[in-house]
Amino acid sequence: MTTVLIIIAVVVVIVLIAAVVGGRKKKVQREDQHRVEAHEHRQEAKVKGARADVREAEAEQQAALAKQEQAKAEEQRMVAERERHAAEERHEHADQLDPDVDADAGRGDRASEREPRR
Repeated sequence: MTTVLIIIAVVVVIVLIAAVVGGRKKKVQREDQHRVEAHEHRQEAKVKGARADVREAEAEQQAALAKQEQAKAEEQRMVAERERHAAEERHEHADQLDPDVDADAGRGDRASEREPRR
């Protein structure tokens, strides 16, 4: 009976050793799999980061263009305002020179906008 107990003990020890070795192999395999998965995640994050950088640069470029267009529009508005002011001054000067314009009638009654009297 002692031989049977020794054989059983040896078998149990072999099974335990096999379980420990098998568990370590599985742990190593899981760790390797996690390393690969982590590497894939890092690569994907790198690609997404590069895409985000491109989109951000495009957005900044669009904002700069919009700002440039806004500045051009403002400059054109100011030029138009100066031209309008100069035109009004010329009208006023013409009204002062024209003997047919009633000075008391104001700007709405410009003889230069009507046919001249003969």
